[in-house]
Amino acid sequence: MELTLLPESLSPAIAGLLLLSSAVTSMITASLGAGGGVLLLVLMAGWLPPAAIIPVHGMIQLGSNAGRSLLTWRHVDWRVIAAFAPGVLVGAALGAWLLVALPPYLWQLTIALFVLYLCWGPALPKAALGRTGVFLASAATSFISLFVGVTGPLVAAFIKQIHRDRFRTVATFATAMSLQHAPKALVFGAAGFAFAEWLPFLLAMIACGFAGTWIGLHLLKNLSNRGFNRIFNLVLSALALRLIWQAGHLAGWWPG
Repeated sequence: MELTLLPESLSPAIAGLLLLSSAVTSMITASLGAGGGVLLLVLMAGWLPPAAIIPVHGMIQLGSNAGRSLLTWRHVDWRVIAAFAPGVLVGAALGAWLLVALPPYLWQLTIALFVLYLCWGPALPKAALGRTGVFLASAATSFISLFVGVTGPLVAAFIKQIHRDRFRTVATFATAMSLQHAPKALVFGAAGFAFAEWLPFLLAMIACGFAGTWIGLHLLKNLSNRGFNRIFNLVLSALALRLIWQAGHLAGWWPG
């Protein structure tokens, strides 16, 4: 079998731009806590075939978050991850089993409103941030991620409620998202997506993302926890407002 470096649907020029984008967006997420994954998804949506966007983006985000988790493993809250992991399995299993016919704009609107509440509303009660709360949040977001692929801001906003330390937040979020993206390989592979065709490109995107993460973590050292949390809230709010605009466009509430 002949090994091709790029799938037929991707030109070398576009591939080069996406490789650069992977590095830049990973740097953004590592230094500001979130935002890079959604930005990369927007760029990929303009250049990749529709059927490839969520599977390919999921694998790139798996590699990017795994690299960030590896570089920050000393700061990971493993108690949160121990409660998050079973929820990923439950949510992914339900998503693969059930055919959910809800319009995408309802998912997007729901995620956006929850993100805004978690950023600017009253703090969640401690019971909601315990093992059961983390499990339920993990199951719900893992389920939704198979359909819309933009649950990162919601997971980030939830973890921010648990931790105020910037390195703790970034490390735990990266590990949680690594777990959440992992089942996508099985789900979309079982659905017939040809990952082999995209493998060299995926590995190159992950390598560029790792380089961007390394740079971003060095930038993070220069931020205070207070400054990080303020920027983190603003970035997540901007992502939520974009989701609301996108949902309104899909629903026909206003023109694109």
